[in-house]
Amino acid sequence: MERTHALSLGAWPRTCMRRNRRDDWSRRLVTENHLHVDDLIWPVFVVEGKGKRDPVPSMPGVERLSVDLLVEAAGVAKELGIPAIAVFPNTDPAIKTPDGREAYNPDNLVCRSVRAVKAAYPDLGVICDVALDPYNSDGHDGLVVDGYVVNDETLEILVKQTIVQAEAGCDVIAPSEMMDGRIGVLRDALDEGGFEHVRLLSYAAKYASAFYGPFRDAVGSKGALEGDKKTYQMNPANTDEALREVALDIDEGADMVIIKPGLPYLDVVWRVKDAFGVPTFVYSVSGEYAMLKAAAAQGWLDYETAMMESLLGFKRAGADGILTYAALDAARILKNG
Repeated sequence: MERTHALSLGAWPRTCMRRNRRDDWSRRLVTENHLHVDDLIWPVFVVEGKGKRDPVPSMPGVERLSVDLLVEAAGVAKELGIPAIAVFPNTDPAIKTPDGREAYNPDNLVCRSVRAVKAAYPDLGVICDVALDPYNSDGHDGLVVDGYVVNDETLEILVKQTIVQAEAGCDVIAPSEMMDGRIGVLRDALDEGGFEHVRLLSYAAKYASAFYGPFRDAVGSKGALEGDKKTYQMNPANTDEALREVALDIDEGADMVIIKPGLPYLDVVWRVKDAFGVPTFVYSVSGEYAMLKAAAAQGWLDYETAMMESLLGFKRAGADGILTYAALDAARILKNG
């Protein structure tokens, strides 16, 4: 005999979705996705000098740190359980050149930072960006010839940059400039140089986004940038293209891949993780962080709650790790339960 259920106001169905939401303990038991401190990578900006803290106006709470203070900050990250930091330099404009030669100076700001951090905390992971925009006088990620960012000539510089960073003790090389074929040549260079253990985290799907503005302020490339980066970074309208980019980089030897930016590209994170199953990271970029901070400053939202919700969204989309300027904030919240 077929049974029908006629619900009147106040009647509870046999299956009620709200029952499991009633108490904290039951909500925790049925939680599908978890954010952990092990998921966090903290991007940090380094600047010349000693005892120097230089606030980034467009990123409230973020500072450019001199090397000595960077080491102290790395210690805080380690104490909170954050597995790795990512180092980005604010290079003195006086030493920026069209060929970006400071990128492969073995005593440049990044290399000195890496040596100092690894000397103090050998078991803290250090990730180094490979791109020329902090060193080029034109603000582009590669070499510019007749107004166009050239590919193969840029790769030659990236190889040199990669090797000096590996020699300094960098654990993960993260090429972000979106040149074709760079993963293969960098893997070959690392292996031939005796750095087989150094990992490659490829910015496989990096979009030509409007959300990078505060970062460019922080590294000092915004004012120098001539034109845009649409000839080498990805079109925000495309997702199939991201899968092709990731497939190429994996084939060339990438150990991990990253999607950048984060929140506007959760569909890309999902597709990449679903298609390849490789370690997939996401970069919650400067513009995302700045928006949350600005809205919170106006009293329009609660920063900590919104920030943690956005980080959980990355995990829900399939991200294994998250680069976020809120890493210290998130780690403290997670530590305190």
